[in-house]
Amino acid sequence: MEYSKSGELVPMKFEQIRRKMPELRQLNMNLSVLSLSQPIDSSNVTARDWLALAAIIEENYAHYDGFVVLHGTDTMAYSAAALSYLLENVGKTVVFTGAQVPVGRIRTDARRNLITALDIAVARHPKAGTVRVPEVCVFFNDLLIRGNRAKKVESRQYNAFRSENYPPLARAGIEVEFNDKQIRHLPSAPLRVHQQLEEQVVILKLFPGITERVVRSILEVEGLRGCVLETYGSGNAPTAAWFLQCLRDAHERGVQLLNVSQCEEGRVIQGQYETSSQLTDLGVIGGEDITAEAAITKLMFVLGLGRSPQQTARLLAQDLRGEISLG
Repeated sequence: MEYSKSGELVPMKFEQIRRKMPELRQLNMNLSVLSLSQPIDSSNVTARDWLALAAIIEENYAHYDGFVVLHGTDTMAYSAAALSYLLENVGKTVVFTGAQVPVGRIRTDARRNLITALDIAVARHPKAGTVRVPEVCVFFNDLLIRGNRAKKVESRQYNAFRSENYPPLARAGIEVEFNDKQIRHLPSAPLRVHQQLEEQVVILKLFPGITERVVRSILEVEGLRGCVLETYGSGNAPTAAWFLQCLRDAHERGVQLLNVSQCEEGRVIQGQYETSSQLTDLGVIGGEDITAEAAITKLMFVLGLGRSPQQTARLLAQDLRGEISLG
């Protein structure tokens, strides 16, 4: 972002990045900058933009060693998760980064985040010479996080992103220290880029006092294909007859229901408490330790594959890109 003449923050045209950051010329790499024709605030990102990003990476995949995506922080976790699903068998590093403070400000974090992200994008194993981080990830404030594990947790400090249920892939100090045991292995199959996402999905966050009218108004939206249920604790929900009937009716209409905990840490364990014991029988899929951001984009991706309801349910329960820890 940069400041407009009236003092508001507006999207910066990325071709200006070399002028804003002359230190990029000191990097020992060939750097190409590609900007969307009309930069947007990340609050306006849509599934169409994710598909466009995936297509850009596919088109340029053979020509570059790694990719850095400059992105606003508000929806970065959603975009990184979506790209992790769309880029199946990715064998190069795709790093999302951005800044809490605009690049034109003196105390901006944009320079450090971008330069380190570029360094990570081309990193190689010192002995094998292979790609160090063959996955989609987020780098911010010295932490490299798996893209579909990231969550924005801060709007006033530099440490904007955390990964509560999975260790960082790397930490950047004087040197970048990689946690190789946590990084996904190089795929044996070639890159496959998907170009279909189902947008008829919704997140339903439960709260004490939620009414039948509200729940039905969401689950009975015409054409709805999937719903992420944000439940309490380890996946618990109301046991009121009307609520269970709402879930049963939605499942019978073909709506896929994915259960995600509202807690930042921990996991969904359906059946651990009485308040979640009936959910599995109603067709609700336990989301394990997945984040809401990774869950809604996974729902969009899996539904976009056009599989049968049974196959779709199985895929939603599987670990596709390291987004959940099974067991």
